[in-house]
Amino acid sequence: MAELNDLFRTDQYVGPEQLTDLCYKLICENLDIISVKGKRGHRVLRRGLMFPSEICDKIIEYAQHSGATKENDCFFSIFKNLTATRLKHVKIANCSLTDASVHTLVSHRLQDLELSDCSNLTELSIEHINANSENLHSLTFHGKTTVIPPGLNTVLSSINYHERGYVLKAPNLKRLALEDVKISSQDYNLLMAGLINLTHLDLSNNSHVDTLDFYRLVPNLVSLTLYNIRITGNPKSFVRSICQLSNLRHLDISQSNHKQGQFENPNKLLAILVNGLPQLVSLDISGTNLAGRGVIERPIDTKVEDSYFGQLSDIPGLASRIHRPLQFLGLYGTAHGACRRHDIPAKVVAGDANEEQILIAAHVCMNNKQELLQKVLSDLYHVFRYENCNRMDQALCTVLEAMEKHPTQKHIQISGSATLFYIVKMKEKGELVARMKRRIISTLLAGMSEHKDEETMMRNGCLALCQFRIPQDVMSNYEALVKVLLHSAKHSEPESFVQRIGIYLLNSLACQVEGREKRLLGKLGCVKTMLELVEYRVENGIFDDVLEVAWSTMWNMTDETSINCQRFLDEKGMALFLMCIEQYPHKEELLRNMMGLLGNVAEVGYLRIHLMEEQYVAVFANLLRSNSDGIEVPYNAAGILAHMASDGIDAWTIEKPTRGEVLKYMVQAIDSWDLSAERNINYRSFVPLLRLLDVYHTPQCQHWAAWALANLTKVYPYKYCTLVVKEGGMEKLHTLIADSRPYERIKELANLVIENCCHYESHSDDGDVHSALDADSLDG
Repeated sequence: MAELNDLFRTDQYVGPEQLTDLCYKLICENLDIISVKGKRGHRVLRRGLMFPSEICDKIIEYAQHSGATKENDCFFSIFKNLTATRLKHVKIANCSLTDASVHTLVSHRLQDLELSDCSNLTELSIEHINANSENLHSLTFHGKTTVIPPGLNTVLSSINYHERGYVLKAPNLKRLALEDVKISSQDYNLLMAGLINLTHLDLSNNSHVDTLDFYRLVPNLVSLTLYNIRITGNPKSFVRSICQLSNLRHLDISQSNHKQGQFENPNKLLAILVNGLPQLVSLDISGTNLAGRGVIERPIDTKVEDSYFGQLSDIPGLASRIHRPLQFLGLYGTAHGACRRHDIPAKVVAGDANEEQILIAAHVCMNNKQELLQKVLSDLYHVFRYENCNRMDQALCTVLEAMEKHPTQKHIQISGSATLFYIVKMKEKGELVARMKRRIISTLLAGMSEHKDEETMMRNGCLALCQFRIPQDVMSNYEALVKVLLHSAKHSEPESFVQRIGIYLLNSLACQVEGREKRLLGKLGCVKTMLELVEYRVENGIFDDVLEVAWSTMWNMTDETSINCQRFLDEKGMALFLMCIEQYPHKEELLRNMMGLLGNVAEVGYLRIHLMEEQYVAVFANLLRSNSDGIEVPYNAAGILAHMASDGIDAWTIEKPTRGEVLKYMVQAIDSWDLSAERNINYRSFVPLLRLLDVYHTPQCQHWAAWALANLTKVYPYKYCTLVVKEGGMEKLHTLIADSRPYERIKELANLVIENCCHYESHSDDGDVHSALDADSLDG
């Protein structure tokens, strides 16, 4: 086995992605580029296209990453054209693959085929493979891919295998992995019939394996994996049967259940095994007691010379390998803590004694030892939580690979996500390159999507995601993250931590994004979900941070997004607004968020008619006189009323309060505000404010807009002066000042805005001042 540093390719995520990788991703996320979708969903390769195996194999690989193969297997019909496409090495996992698609794939006369957790397949797939097996060198069935019928007889199968004389007909097959086969020991003779060229055999998790005559069935083996097999017969006979395979170099008899790995006379049994396999370089006895108790003994086997005495191994059964140590020895979870002993005759050891052993154990367990892998990941988590991790990059790659390869395994996802939280938290700012960030986020989201009703997984995932910059770092996974968080918000326990952190993340996702993402939030049901959270709390008399953040989220996602404002009204949002006002009249943060949201609604001309009701306007007018510490609530109330009044006298269709009263209260409120007040508000555009400067028929509307611009350009010149100039505000302000209709205070404020902008512009060429202003903007 390679040294630990060679097992993990962390450098693959340094630097930009290769152009070929980007092309494959683009194609697999947009299959219409290379194919046409038929009426039944099956895809046909576009005319004129021809792809060699190097491209076709990669397309299948990347299609699985993009999710194109997860829901159905219509994707694989692209490869029906054997003239235009060619496949050699196919690996498919967690797919609803059908026998028909297997027929399409193997028609290419594959060299390697690996199918993992493809639960829809039947024994018919074996027949398709047999008919196209002349080039097949490697065949693997893992997980839920159970293509071998429970009994090779005519009662349980449609094929009479005994009469035919074989199950698999692949004369050139060298590697075979069959997991969870439920057949009798006699049927293995039929299963292995004709496979005399096999050099690598994996019968993990199978029954009735311990009585097989390996040498008669597969005499040329160099690798034999028997992970988690139950030995029901005589262990000594089992060992002697294996020892007949004199060319064997790798042997795995590890166990995830330690009860199945308990043997009598373990030292003697291991010595017989090792001395009987002279070519052995790799041995995995994890989860067994074969390493003994570590008690010093003379060499067990009489063939071992007396010269070994005095050079004893801490694993008595391996005394014969003192001078010829194994390349690899698996000791994870062995009895009596064998991996913690000193004199172990092996160059690389998998165990749980230290970080290095744990990482090696994870590498060994990665593909088909899911039960052991989840235990290893749990150990790795504890390294990060309670100890110092010296191989953080290798640990990161290990966790990501485990989560990516086993998305349906809940405990692997939970342990992995918990470890990712600590890794990302410990990493220095800027240490994670962009590609690695994307991989971590994608992996977390895949696990959260698969286990979205598992509270621990959702908590771990959200906490890990909180270590990133939201939304900047998650933009490539924006939709997937929103879907997961909305599901969590709706279906997690009310008032739970998972719901709370999910709402906070959604609010962050609604902030600092443009219109497309805001519209997507609404399309996916974010407004409806937020209002449901509000309704639950109002009905149950609960005031908490979720109530405030739900309104804040809607405030953010309605900003300059009229369709979301419409959704808020359609979902009876105004009724909940009134209920919150009634129940929590003095909760300033809540009031600010609600009024900010309604300010966005009021900016949409065709929606203002829905606000023109006495019960709503009375609340807005009352909030103008709010005596809260800040000005945000009355400021937003005045803004709503200014927009409503801007539609003219005829649009004011209510009797109370009168339009004149409201305008008087507006002016009184505006004149009472401190022009130097700092604000908790963020404008991306001044278009709604500048529009009000043109409302000469109602100067009070101009008054509010002019005050807002004067305040913002005075307190945050670096942020807003450029925006005023960019959006044509200076021309409008000069026009307003020259007009006779606005009263004097409005013109004073307009002049202040012009002065602020000119002063900022005159200093913008000074590099030091500009840098200082930019630095200040970070705090703002």
